[in-house]
Amino acid sequence: MIATLEGVLEYRGTDSVIINVGGIGFLLYVPSSTLGRLGAGKGKVFLYTHLHVREDNISLYGFASSEELALFKNLVSVSGIGAKLALALLSAWNPERLVVAITSGDIDLLSQTPGIGKKMAGRLVVELKGKLEKEWKEIGLPLAPENTDIIAALTGLGYSVAEASKAISRLPNSEGLSLEEKLKMALQQMAKG
Repeated sequence: MIATLEGVLEYRGTDSVIINVGGIGFLLYVPSSTLGRLGAGKGKVFLYTHLHVREDNISLYGFASSEELALFKNLVSVSGIGAKLALALLSAWNPERLVVAITSGDIDLLSQTPGIGKKMAGRLVVELKGKLEKEWKEIGLPLAPENTDIIAALTGLGYSVAEASKAISRLPNSEGLSLEEKLKMALQQMAKG
């Protein structure tokens, strides 16, 4: 099994890269988030990888973070979600936003991804909700039902889960407040540092 690759970026396509490792060029399919982190020019890169084997195809997928790789593996474990659809989901949403959407049952957001209808979005929620809640709590994603909307909003604005978690932990009791009010308070907390 190929777990990681470190080498020189030789080619960059719209959904793939070729990495030269010791004179051998490896073709990896990557989400757009990983493409963005690799930069435009040739240079040394490191990717976490997943070797996907089917009867008629062997493909290598690359990811900039171990969280993206873990989420990809969870996505392809869902019946009806192949590697290409999993890659489309990871290209459409950052991992934190995708996990929050699945764990909060946001079928409307998930079905905005090309190739994912409401039925498939529902299947993602049913099959992955409990598993992702457990896995992502271990790495610090606060998935309490009252926090999922605010986490989603903050990560949608470009903040990391860690930054969002820190701001939420400093909020006073926010029961009864609207999402907009919670978001405003969280942004004020973040501005204070």
